[in-house]
Amino acid sequence: MHLYNLNPKSSITILKEKPFKLEKEIQQVFEINLNELMDLQLVKSEFSIKNKRIDTLAYDTQSKAFIIIEYKRNKNISVVDQGFTYLSLMLENKADFIVEYNETLKTNLKRSEVDWSQTRVVFVSTGFTENQKTATNFKDIAIELWEVKRYENNLISVNQIKKSKAAESIKPITSSNSKLESVAKEIKVYTEEDHLDNKSDKIIELYETFKEAILNLADDIELEPKKLYIAFKKNKNLVDLVVLQNRIRLFINMGFGKLDDPKGITEDVSNKGHWGNGDCEISIKDTKDLEYIMSLIKQAI
Repeated sequence: MHLYNLNPKSSITILKEKPFKLEKEIQQVFEINLNELMDLQLVKSEFSIKNKRIDTLAYDTQSKAFIIIEYKRNKNISVVDQGFTYLSLMLENKADFIVEYNETLKTNLKRSEVDWSQTRVVFVSTGFTENQKTATNFKDIAIELWEVKRYENNLISVNQIKKSKAAESIKPITSSNSKLESVAKEIKVYTEEDHLDNKSDKIIELYETFKEAILNLADDIELEPKKLYIAFKKNKNLVDLVVLQNRIRLFINMGFGKLDDPKGITEDVSNKGHWGNGDCEISIKDTKDLEYIMSLIKQAI
């Protein structure tokens, strides 16, 4: 991908890449902007445990899970082997991560409040080889690849490498390695199929209709299945869908008093327990209010 500068007379000039010289430079950019770039909470930079050093320890407040971030300029590494090593390290030393979180952030996170099954490792690099991309192209692997590049005029691009729609399961591979298998059993990467399993054709069709409509609201809205809901994100969560047997619960990520809803179809759940983000819930059983609901979601973009 090339970036161009558009000049006043509509001519363009290509922006030259200014590569990061050190991993530390990439780490600094991400840690300072971790919430904006990845919607994560910074816990600790350079976290050491059991003679290993984790570049960045982060926490996902939505998934209630710890995230390990490693920065790489060297492309000649096995991200799968290293990723599973870090996942195993965390699962074997859960208490240490809890203590670090509480001591650093001056809070009282309980072990039972953490969803260890949602733990994942993120590798950040200026580029990954095709072998590395292929090695992580499994729908249920808890390893993510993010590419970052720096250009002239203080511009950077950040891109998460997505799994292909035809990505297979990693379980047949991990079954031959007891250590990898134990990690794979405890960590779960959720898919749309997990949320649609055993649902009626009517509900699946309803979900697909709303999914397509939400994705069409903007070019860069992304779908991300979580444990309890399916999130639609554009830098941050816009709307979450909980697919039930006879309806869909839709949560718009805005404060109830901030959403302009002339028809009054949203319910204030700010003081109720619920799975999705945001205070505005809509119970959906058909498509009669589809266009109006899309107008409400647009307010969160």
